[in-house]
Amino acid sequence: MKKNNLASYRHVFFIGIGGISMSGLAEVLFNRGLTISGSDQSASDITNHLKSLGANIYIGHDSDHIHKDIDLVVYTAAVKADNPELIKAKALNIDIMERATLLGYIMADYAQSIAVAGTHGKTTTTSMLAHILMAGHLDPTISVGAILKGIHGNFKIGHSDYFVTEACEYNNSFHKFFPTIGLVLNIEEDHLDFFKDIHAIRDSFYQFMQNIDSDGYLIINDAIDDIQHLTANLTCEVISVGSLSSSTYSYDNVSYNKLGHPTFDLYEQGKFVDSIHLHVTGSHNIENALAAIATGRCLNIGLEQIKQGLLDFSGANRRFEYIGTYNGITIIDDYAHHPTEIRKTIEAARHIDINRLYIVFQPHTYSRTKSLYNDFVEALKLADGVIITDIYAAREKDPGDIHASMIVESLSNFDVDIVYIDDFDEICTFIQKNCVPNDMLITMGAGNVNIIGPMLLNK
Repeated sequence: MKKNNLASYRHVFFIGIGGISMSGLAEVLFNRGLTISGSDQSASDITNHLKSLGANIYIGHDSDHIHKDIDLVVYTAAVKADNPELIKAKALNIDIMERATLLGYIMADYAQSIAVAGTHGKTTTTSMLAHILMAGHLDPTISVGAILKGIHGNFKIGHSDYFVTEACEYNNSFHKFFPTIGLVLNIEEDHLDFFKDIHAIRDSFYQFMQNIDSDGYLIINDAIDDIQHLTANLTCEVISVGSLSSSTYSYDNVSYNKLGHPTFDLYEQGKFVDSIHLHVTGSHNIENALAAIATGRCLNIGLEQIKQGLLDFSGANRRFEYIGTYNGITIIDDYAHHPTEIRKTIEAARHIDINRLYIVFQPHTYSRTKSLYNDFVEALKLADGVIITDIYAAREKDPGDIHASMIVESLSNFDVDIVYIDDFDEICTFIQKNCVPNDMLITMGAGNVNIIGPMLLNK
């Protein structure tokens, strides 16, 4: 890369500008006065919004979209080397930059940059933090991996020295970040199409932790295996959160209301602080909230403002999101696509007074389905009924050695109603025939399974 100063660029082109993160970065640069253009496979509310601001949006990818007036092309890890726009940019000797690198440069412009990492919970915790910072009147810039009602989108441009974002481990993307506060919520096996094993994943997270400013803070969950080894040589201050009494911030005396929203006692250095109420479902959100609370305390946000911020947060989209009620059946949509996330989502549903719990699960990527196959079976067997649909390929090609129906065969050994249906209309028909009032249906996965809920409501 010839240039290392974003101020030197005038016209930036985004390949995949409709992506949840790319669109936010495009809007940041647009607000700095840069000319923005970009392409995506299809039009969406996001691309329409950018177009309304004045960005030049192309549908489809074509080399003709790239010309000499562009001086930077930004792409994501999902963009392949044979992308015609990327090839043309290289041929014209235009600077190219991966999305994470750009995000890292933007973060560096803020005195307080907060990066939320972990195999699970990044979006929810980032969203909680966003509400806490807003309740504290800090006017942060926010980048979150979902549509958040509190900011009417996935990106909010603030006018302060505070920036909060998710930090994804895939492709070691978060190694491009040098935050003043880094959060590590958990470290588990995932993205095994990129990482060799859990040891490689832990090494990657360790590098992220080393990037935290020496005058900053690491907020880390005490439940992570061998946490002492991971944090032993860090120069930043380490703050632990979790259920252990030895944690810097811990919790006890958990109760739930009829919606499954938890209340818990907050402890700091083993001393009771206050009772905390959450407006989201599930015990897993207690530890997400602890990490957000610890961050708020590091930023000297008052406890009452922290509590208000948590109450203001009622969930990001596709995170145990209430879609509607159909014939007395409660329909929830959830982004869970990892066995741990599935288990936590099912456990959250069990805190609500329902009859039977049905899951429509769409596995996400062949590599994840294959590498975590047994864990998927163990998690899904906790439901009363499971409808498995085809694997959502995302960035991958079908290797031919894994199929969604194989999960059905394994689950048939357990006390769970299990069926494989590849057609969404047929899934809706099955639900109409088999679910009854006071059942709960959760559409689950990171693909397009979320359209099933609205399909039912429109029948």
